[in-house]
Amino acid sequence: MTNIYTTRGTVDFMEKVKEKYPDEKMILMNGSGTSLLLHETEGKTVFQTPHKYEVIAELGQLQDRGFFAMNNVPVSDEGKPVFEDRFKKDYGKMADAAGFTAYRLLRPIGSDTYVILTEWEDAKAFDMWRHTPAFKDAYDTSTMDAHAGPAAHIFTSAPYLSLYSSVSDEEDGL
Repeated sequence: MTNIYTTRGTVDFMEKVKEKYPDEKMILMNGSGTSLLLHETEGKTVFQTPHKYEVIAELGQLQDRGFFAMNNVPVSDEGKPVFEDRFKKDYGKMADAAGFTAYRLLRPIGSDTYVILTEWEDAKAFDMWRHTPAFKDAYDTSTMDAHAGPAAHIFTSAPYLSLYSSVSDEEDGL
C-alpha cells in the first residue's frame, strides 16, 4: 500500500530533509502561501508530524518538476464510500488531457479531508483542463448527493484548492 505524507516549513529546512534522504521519493513545492514537502512511499515517513494519506487510486508517476493542484475535500463518514466510488471511476478522463502528468486520490488518515492531487506540466495545462467538459463532469457534486440519497450530505465543509509549483521549476525560472 502506497502512502503520501506531507509537511510544511521553510524551503531551506525542507531542502535539508530531502537531501538527508536521497533514496526517498520526495517533491518540494511552493504555493498557496507556503512550502510543502510531499513524501510518497510504501514504508514509513521520515517526517515527525506529517499529514497522512493512503493512495486509493493513481494514474501516472509523480515527477520532481511540474505544477500541482490539490483539491482538498472534507467528506462526512457517511459520504466516504460515495465520494471514493465517484473519484475512483472518473479520474481516467484526464489521462488524455494535454499536459497531464499524474493523479492520486488520497484517503485521509486521522482527518476527514480527502485530497485529489493532480500534477501537470505547467499551470497553463491545469487551467486548460479546468475549462473542459470532462472537468465539469468529474467535479459535479450534484450527482454525488443524488447517489447518496436526499438525506445524505457528503461534504462537511466547502472544498478548497491549493496550487503549487515544484521548487526545481522555480529555480530554473519556469
